[in-house]
Amino acid sequence: MATDNPISILIVDDEIDIREILQFNLEYEGYKVDLAASAEEALQVLTPEHKLILLDVMLGGMSGFKLAGQLRKEGNNVPIIFLTAKNTENDMLTGFSLGGDDYISKPFSIKEVVARVKTVLKRTLQAAPVQPADHLYRHDGLAVDFDHKTLSVDGTNVDLTKTEFDILALFVQNEGSIFSREDILARVWKEQGLVVVDRTVDVHITRLRKKLGPYGKCIVNRTGYGYTFKW
Repeated sequence: MATDNPISILIVDDEIDIREILQFNLEYEGYKVDLAASAEEALQVLTPEHKLILLDVMLGGMSGFKLAGQLRKEGNNVPIIFLTAKNTENDMLTGFSLGGDDYISKPFSIKEVVARVKTVLKRTLQAAPVQPADHLYRHDGLAVDFDHKTLSVDGTNVDLTKTEFDILALFVQNEGSIFSREDILARVWKEQGLVVVDRTVDVHITRLRKKLGPYGKCIVNRTGYGYTFKW
């Protein structure tokens, strides 16, 4: 199922059988796959073209967790799905705290891995929001200043937390688009390096609606899909 511009994925695992079966199935799905047998090799192979890393945690030499930590310290935010036989809650939290996007326990179903890969790529490859040329969004009495991170409602300045402003900016810069709770978590909270639950999104949106006053109704919950911003 080759495509003209396949998405590149890097698989890092010290077990050749796992590398090969993942490579076969992901290439069948149309992805371009590169392989590394160690974290050290991965650092040599990894390029900006790679849009996802499938990373084993228990590698010889540098561990997968250590590799992820190094990449994040260097400012490399390539999505990472950890693959590991370690499936305790502490291990999962460690993976997410290091900037991991998902965590799959071994032994795993190939169909599950492929589905998780598609989900992470769909979430992370969405086009980045484009700000208006003047960095200001205006509609009726609503004004959002992206440079100064401020909100004005009918001429009155309204204080927003950083999270509330980031959610609002995501909505108004993508007016009409629908974002699931998972999308919002990935776009807003990942930048803050925090691990939170879906319910947190609802709480912040409830607060944001109140602060928007008469314009709070513009944030619409599409049952089964997520949130959108529309007039």
